[in-house]
Amino acid sequence: MKLIIGLGNPGERFDNTRHNVGYMVLDAYLGDINWKKETFAYSYKTKINNEDVLFIKPTTYMNLSGIAVSHYVKYFKIELDDILVIHDDMDLDVGVVRIKKDSSSGGHNGVKDLIFKLHSQAFMRLKVGIAKPENDVVNYVLTKFNDKEKTLIDDAIEKSKNIIDDFINNETLERLMNKYN
Repeated sequence: MKLIIGLGNPGERFDNTRHNVGYMVLDAYLGDINWKKETFAYSYKTKINNEDVLFIKPTTYMNLSGIAVSHYVKYFKIELDDILVIHDDMDLDVGVVRIKKDSSSGGHNGVKDLIFKLHSQAFMRLKVGIAKPENDVVNYVLTKFNDKEKTLIDDAIEKSKNIIDDFINNETLERLMNKYN
């Protein structure tokens, strides 16, 4: 089983904000589906190309994302190699997409919590750039994209949909990085 996680914060006030890029990617990839509201996340389980795939959007808020993810990893006995985490990254320009594995949190508190709760950083990450603010990081990540940035994010989301397909189809990390980084 593949586990694909879109990091973000639940609630309408966070819709389309920089910190919710992970949610945005999953919503674009899956389209109009009925998410199942569970204790720690919205979930959607399906089969794609004969592969069981579980998509989740943690509802534990960004900084506690590890609670939700570790719950599903333990419950379904999911291997770290079968996990893809999609999240925003301030160290990348808006709309730039990077694939990483087995790397530090880079200061991202949601990823930091995942690493802590999973006792490992050996999972694949799809990072979507949101750029770094001059100051006030906390408020910046909760702002919406301007029109120019939204176009770049829309392009990144389209690219991300292809990455998800390739991940589900068991492309190797090396091939994914060569193709998309």
